[in-house]
Amino acid sequence: MCGIIGVYGHERAAELATLGLFAEQHRGQESCGIAVSSGKGFRLRKKMGLVKFVFNADALEKLPGNIAIGHVRYPTRGTSTEYNSQPHVVETLAGPIFALASNGDIVNYDEIRTMLEEKDVHFISGNDGELLLKYLAYKMEIEKLDWLDAVRSLMREFKGAYSTVFSFRDEMVIFRDPYAFRPMVYGQTQDGAFIVASESCALDIMKPVWKKEMKPAGIIHIDNNGYREIDNDPCEYRTVKDDQHCIFEHIYFSRPDSFQFGENVYAVRERIGVMLAKGDKDLNPDFVIPVPDSANSMALGYAKESGVRYEMGLIRNHYVGRTFIKPQQTVRDESVSQKFNTLPNFFEGKRIVMVDDSIVRGTTLRKIVGLIQSQGAKEVHLRIGSPPVMNSCYYGIDTPTKEELIANRKSTKEIEEYLNVDSLRYLSIDELRQTVNAPESYCYACFNGRYPIQ
Repeated sequence: MCGIIGVYGHERAAELATLGLFAEQHRGQESCGIAVSSGKGFRLRKKMGLVKFVFNADALEKLPGNIAIGHVRYPTRGTSTEYNSQPHVVETLAGPIFALASNGDIVNYDEIRTMLEEKDVHFISGNDGELLLKYLAYKMEIEKLDWLDAVRSLMREFKGAYSTVFSFRDEMVIFRDPYAFRPMVYGQTQDGAFIVASESCALDIMKPVWKKEMKPAGIIHIDNNGYREIDNDPCEYRTVKDDQHCIFEHIYFSRPDSFQFGENVYAVRERIGVMLAKGDKDLNPDFVIPVPDSANSMALGYAKESGVRYEMGLIRNHYVGRTFIKPQQTVRDESVSQKFNTLPNFFEGKRIVMVDDSIVRGTTLRKIVGLIQSQGAKEVHLRIGSPPVMNSCYYGIDTPTKEELIANRKSTKEIEEYLNVDSLRYLSIDELRQTVNAPESYCYACFNGRYPIQ
């Protein structure tokens, strides 16, 4: 999971891209970058760290141009180094003429990379974005395909998730994988600039006059004459019939003020809370509290359905990054105590329903439960707004091995004991499916192991 931005036709494209990346900072906090062009070649700045530190006023002054593509990274493939940060650029004798940023993971990465290396294509990273870019550059520069044939060739050969912004010379192309795993939206500003982002909340900050969601296998070309959508049937590339949107985007990753996969994220999360409450007829708690922030609207839905009072008993420090997407477990553990604190004198003698979005490794929740119990909570009943995460994701989430997933090693009763809670209940897959309008259009592989592509 990462965040992408594209801006075409704005005199301060880098500034606009920076605004969008700042709105998508929740999608990746390891590194960020922007490539900017006026139509001849790209200036690139990418660094480890947060957007507000990497792209200050001095840095933006050195990035003139009316075309910009940007990226915030959450590492799934490749180590946490600047080499693996995006965007990637390709240089020829004429200079850096290709740039690309993408969100997602390529399942057959090794196969495609080996094929390109055998054609004397060289790589400096282990990142999917570079693979996409080098493939397109090779097809266009060496095999002399036009850009559209190159993109269609990519869709036939690449398996996996990719929401991608690709720019060359004075043109931009945006495209999305045939299953539409990851979100992607585009629009136009009041002054006519074309904009694209991972989430609608990033477009909102750029004040679009209109916005749309990118179609599965969608391809859009933008140049000085405007933009045009290319006819491209996703069924030509699919092995399964339906879209395969990542359900975890609704559960955790996306901002609640985003609209994607035809749904308001906030509303889906609230319906998840309602569904959790419907399964709790015998509890009589004093309060329901969320683990901030992704579970806030889930807990609100629970409160509305159950009539239990909603309170913010846990207070989050928003200057600490998202715990789940930090790249090392030791950093995750250290962040918990920095990230959360309790309301003083709130929990003493109280029976609490605590709602969280998911349990992946379990270490974070165990510390949070311990924190609440240390403040005198009489009972803690944990409700999880997703089914047990049993399987690795290969389409853009950092769960590379089953051994890391607590639900794959322990039963629900054993997890209950490990977390030291009075009760634990997950949302079932059937219940989760009832919270979205088109349940057949989602990927549930992390819960049921049914991978749409291998």
